[in-house]
Amino acid sequence: MSSSQDPPAPVAIKKRSKVPGVVVTQFVEIVPLGKTTPDFSRKPMPLTIQQGKKATFKAMITGVPLPTVTWTRNKCEMEPEKYKMRFDERLKEYILEIPDVQPEQSDTYKCTVTNEFGEAVSTAILNVIPVKTKKKGDNDDQGPQDFRSMLKKTVVTTKKKQLPPPKEGEIDPKLLELLLCAQKKDYERICYDFGVTDFRWMLKRLKQLKKEREDEQAKVVEALDEVKQIEVKPNGKAEFSVDMKLCDPNSAINLYKDGVLIPYSDDENAKHCLKKDGTKYVFSIKDLKPEDAGFYQLDVEDANVLTTDFKVPAVEFAAQLKDVKTVECEDAVFQCVLSAPLNRITWSSENGSLDDESKYEITVSEDKLTHTLKVKNCGIKDTGTYFAIAGITSSKASLTVEADPNAHKGGESLSNLAGLQKDDADGAGKDEGDAGTGDDGSGKKTDERMETEKTKMLWEMRMIQAKTMEQRNKSIQFVSGLSDTTANVGERVELSCKLSSDTAVGKWYKNGKLLTEADGVTIIKDGACHKLIINCCSKEDAAVYRFEAEGRKSEAILTIQDPPKVDLDALGKFSQPVIIKAGETAEWKLPFSGGAPVTIQWYKEDEELLAGLHVKIETSDADSQLRLTKCQRKDSGEVKIKLKNEYGTFEATSKLIVLDKPTPPQGPVDIMESAVTSVEFKWKPPKDNGGCPIISYMIERQQIGRNKWTNLGEFPGNNPSYKDSDVDPGRRYCYRIRAKNAEGLSDYLQTEDIAAGVLRYPGPPSAPKVVSAFKDCINLSWCPPCDTGGTKIIGYNLEKKKKGTNYWSLVNQGGPIKDTKFSVKDVIEGAAYEFRVSAINLSGAGDPSIPCETVYARDPMKPPGKVTDLKLTSSSYTTFSLAWTKPKEIKEVQDEALGYFVEIRPIENLDWTRCNSTPITLTSYTVLGLKAMAAYWIRVIATNYGGDGEPQGFDNYFIAMPPPVRPKFNDRNMKTLMVVRLGYTVRLNICFEASPLPDITWLKDGMPLGKHVTVTNSDKGSQLLIPTSERTDSGIYTITVRNIVGHESFGVEVRVTDDPKPPGVVEVTQNTPGTVTLSWTPSPDEKRDDRLHYTVSKRDSFKRTWRTVANNLYNNKFTVVNILPGREYNFRVFAKNDMGLSVPCEAPPFQNKKEKERFTVKIPESVSLDLESPPSIIVPLKMRTAPRGYECCMSCAVKGDPAPRVTWYRNNLSLNTNPNYHITNVCGVCSLLILHVGAKDSGEYKVVLHNKLGVAESSMTLNVRVLSNNKEETGVRKPLSSASSASTTATSNSLRNERLSRLNSARSTNASNASSDTAVNHAESYFLRREHRLSARRKAEEEAAVNDYKKMYEKALATNQRLKSRLETSKQELTVIQDQLQRAQKGRPGASGSNMLETEQKESWALKKKISDIEEQLKVKAELKMENQRLKDENGALIRVITKLSK
Repeated sequence: MSSSQDPPAPVAIKKRSKVPGVVVTQFVEIVPLGKTTPDFSRKPMPLTIQQGKKATFKAMITGVPLPTVTWTRNKCEMEPEKYKMRFDERLKEYILEIPDVQPEQSDTYKCTVTNEFGEAVSTAILNVIPVKTKKKGDNDDQGPQDFRSMLKKTVVTTKKKQLPPPKEGEIDPKLLELLLCAQKKDYERICYDFGVTDFRWMLKRLKQLKKEREDEQAKVVEALDEVKQIEVKPNGKAEFSVDMKLCDPNSAINLYKDGVLIPYSDDENAKHCLKKDGTKYVFSIKDLKPEDAGFYQLDVEDANVLTTDFKVPAVEFAAQLKDVKTVECEDAVFQCVLSAPLNRITWSSENGSLDDESKYEITVSEDKLTHTLKVKNCGIKDTGTYFAIAGITSSKASLTVEADPNAHKGGESLSNLAGLQKDDADGAGKDEGDAGTGDDGSGKKTDERMETEKTKMLWEMRMIQAKTMEQRNKSIQFVSGLSDTTANVGERVELSCKLSSDTAVGKWYKNGKLLTEADGVTIIKDGACHKLIINCCSKEDAAVYRFEAEGRKSEAILTIQDPPKVDLDALGKFSQPVIIKAGETAEWKLPFSGGAPVTIQWYKEDEELLAGLHVKIETSDADSQLRLTKCQRKDSGEVKIKLKNEYGTFEATSKLIVLDKPTPPQGPVDIMESAVTSVEFKWKPPKDNGGCPIISYMIERQQIGRNKWTNLGEFPGNNPSYKDSDVDPGRRYCYRIRAKNAEGLSDYLQTEDIAAGVLRYPGPPSAPKVVSAFKDCINLSWCPPCDTGGTKIIGYNLEKKKKGTNYWSLVNQGGPIKDTKFSVKDVIEGAAYEFRVSAINLSGAGDPSIPCETVYARDPMKPPGKVTDLKLTSSSYTTFSLAWTKPKEIKEVQDEALGYFVEIRPIENLDWTRCNSTPITLTSYTVLGLKAMAAYWIRVIATNYGGDGEPQGFDNYFIAMPPPVRPKFNDRNMKTLMVVRLGYTVRLNICFEASPLPDITWLKDGMPLGKHVTVTNSDKGSQLLIPTSERTDSGIYTITVRNIVGHESFGVEVRVTDDPKPPGVVEVTQNTPGTVTLSWTPSPDEKRDDRLHYTVSKRDSFKRTWRTVANNLYNNKFTVVNILPGREYNFRVFAKNDMGLSVPCEAPPFQNKKEKERFTVKIPESVSLDLESPPSIIVPLKMRTAPRGYECCMSCAVKGDPAPRVTWYRNNLSLNTNPNYHITNVCGVCSLLILHVGAKDSGEYKVVLHNKLGVAESSMTLNVRVLSNNKEETGVRKPLSSASSASTTATSNSLRNERLSRLNSARSTNASNASSDTAVNHAESYFLRREHRLSARRKAEEEAAVNDYKKMYEKALATNQRLKSRLETSKQELTVIQDQLQRAQKGRPGASGSNMLETEQKESWALKKKISDIEEQLKVKAELKMENQRLKDENGALIRVITKLSK
């Protein structure tokens, strides 16, 4: 009983909330039924609000019992008079109000919800935007500010060229620099940081820039790989690295931060450190602070190889990571809460950073405050420490993964629960059995009983678990347990844990075996701390160690590693350089120890050495030896050995120095002096001294034109120059120079021809610079010339002249000036002078320099004063026009102003920009290139030779805009109505004048415009554009131009219409004599066009002209008056709108007849006539000769009643059913058409007519004319040329004329016969129509022929291939026959020829005949080849034609 009355031990169990960003902590292990921990159903959201407004945070909570709500802030306490907390009963909201928010109230606000079972915490950030206000008179009492005293002292540092600032609408240069050095998988993350959501449009430009960067890097770097951006590590350092191989190991590596050079060292304790491991360079920053944030760039010489952006956000951990314990195959979740939103943080383990992949899942809440790491499918290897890094702050927690998925104490409960589930299953089966027998009542009772027992048992199990946990809490607990440890062989290892009681006694176990100090370990108990120490561990000490105390236990795994090790003495010996001579052998040997297997690699200058002809590597279990035979000078360098096993890597370096003779001295040879009696020149030392210092140089000389070389002797090696004084003037000499060291002489360096005694004058020096000027003295200085003329400069001549004259006078009358500065005292006060200088060598004086600037001989001037009456005369969106008055001259205080500088400063910047690089003399200036509506400060500075005066500016800034102008429309010809045809473009151009730039709004009938309407605005007008208008676009379009001065509106009515459709049927009725009423059906456009009306016009049989009788009719009826009897009237009705008249709709003729006497007509009796007649041929068939491939038409004119039946025959064969012929019989004209005439179409054609009264026939002969080859080819290719079409047209015209003439002759012959005339007329019209049809058909066939060029080409190609195959077959047959003939001749000698059988002779004759035939065929080979070449040419032409036609 006493145990149940004790209060439960406090716990802190982190739970996941349904709302992201909320941290829920449970105070008890088991929450009673019906009770819940507090939580948020809606959390407070972050706010960004302007200063002076009211800020409101709202939250809705849940929890039983009802939790209490408290509001706090991070930085300080909340003052009650500035904050109001209340509860809204209706909305169930807890509200925190800040009525008059101020910038100092920007903070992170925390809402805490608490009840007896737990608490929930949510944070929200308040950002206050300050409002800049300037009160009148703030600067009235302030005197003139001394800007020079406000300037900070700057320290001269080496700087890198700054990146240009980002411009509006363009890519930030920093973004491009980061993308150039980043991997493709990081593109999206980097662009997201810069606010770029779609970066595909910049990939083309990025690819071009990356190629240029790679070309620049290739000059200094051979290979570049593994570029890693900056990242904060768990040890608190920020690191970024790159793997690169330098072209020159001595290249300078510079690190810049925001363009400023940062010094670094290789000491790990330094602020900035560089560590080199082979080709890998790792830069680290220690003791991180917010000031370390910046844009870092790594350069090799002048080439950039790495760019990274280090950002340090102002963020802390509102909720730290908590230790997690789980079992295998389950997920582990780490969660932390930040004090400020952050897009992402870095998750890391002891082995490195973690990425969002299949093993790990990283999520961020919507408010960017809660960050979660889920370790999926945990295993024993996942046990360790995990870190969350945000900026430069971090949080860590441990993950413990247990191997046994089932808890020891929970076995009984699980078995009970399994038994309960089994009983449930049995009960359910029993119930089903009962239900099967029909006992429904007992089954229902059994279910209720089982549910009650199950609930009761679960409740008892929870109570037992609660009591068990309560007993555990009262017993001894581990304050800190054992942790896994890794150590090397021979090191000291310590395992420690801490209990909650100082009196508890525990035991240590190794792999389940009890440990004592007799086992070689030290066991220490220091109060509640228990330690196990192994002074010198070995591989046998690797085991699972466990500490137990009063039923509690903690385990840890001790891992013993044996990495490669080397004795220090052996390492010192190995590190000493190996110095040998060229051709000798170099040896290295290094003993080592470590766990097997050990991988051994030898490197020379970071390139791995493999066993070969001159490389010998011998390796054993305890040492490794490298032997390099026949070493050369180029083999000198660093030698490295790398020992590696599964536990680690060890590297040792040595150096190989191969001594050899030096390389030749380096040219080119510079001639220092070439005088009349001496020649002096110098050279560069050898690039490689052979490993030994240069002792001396040996020089030989040869006079040009001779073969003998004269030895001039040896000269010290520390001075690579020589002066030859034994030369003859005008001669030319050549020199050979050799370097000498302890190993021998180098090859020689031969100079070019050097002339002695040739006059060479020096070049011009730089323009003299005025150091100072006084009324009686002017001090000058200058720089020596770059070209000395081959000899020493012995002095200078200085000349002067007055400004405005052309006479130069020598200043140094006493001789040359030895120095590069001089004081000119022969001056007149107030006069203006110019000076120039010339250099003098042994040959004489050279050309003079350019003159210096004009200088006045007067004492130094005082700087001028401030300009007065500074004012802004005019302004626009891009310019400012200024005017001022020249400052007054005050003796001994300020002198006259000789020029002026104008400076501007944008209101958001602190730096002034000078508008004019050189002083202006006028007292007015126009500043150009301003940004529209931007605010600028302006000042003017007067200047003279004494320096710049004090600036004079305005009290207020100015905005780049014209003077304020109320909006007004300045186009007097603007139309208020526009009629547009349906489908045409609607374009409204409205011109206005307004300043500042106004806001322009367009409305249609008082509503916003549709999406298909485009509006283009400028500072002088606006354009509304509808590309394709519809009737729904009709309406009144109103433009409103508004600015701070006022607003103005203008409306334009737009009517979109089309040509009206005609009205319907017009009916004419007469109600009263003399009038006619017209009525018609409305036009279909009447409902869509409210301006549509009707117009009526009439015409009578007397005047025969149309006259409008009514207009602007908006109904569908009209009465026409003055209708006279006896006349016929016609009426037309038009629909009319803004576009014009429609097609007329005509009424039936109306006639008001006169009444006349009745007239009787006597019709005579009709006599019937018999018009039947036998068939006869009016125009017979005529003989024709048609060209092959063309069409042919045969026709004749016939008559007969009843109409005779027509049958066509060719060679007495009926053609009526032959589809190759087109037969027609229209109006007595019988025609037969052959589209393509061939040889088979020649013969006799006959037409036979028969009816019941008789038979008639007519015949003709058709001859087919075959064209020549050239003509056939022309016929094949005739669609390709325009001439063929002309000829075709001419042919068709001639045929038509022939037929017409034939018809005319037939008509003249049978003029007496009326029926014949009628038939001829019909025939003529028929032939005309038929000619039109045939010409259209020929045109279609020509087009089809053009389209069938591809088929023609394929057919020609097949013919060519067939000819080739026939030629090959003939060759083969000829070869076979020749072989048979030779065998037959060999089998029968010449002597026995007389006895040859008759059959053999016949075979021989047959073979010879066949051979002759084949030979004749081969003779045609040349012709076939020519034909083949012609076909190829035609094929090429066809291909070109097809290509052009396809295009």
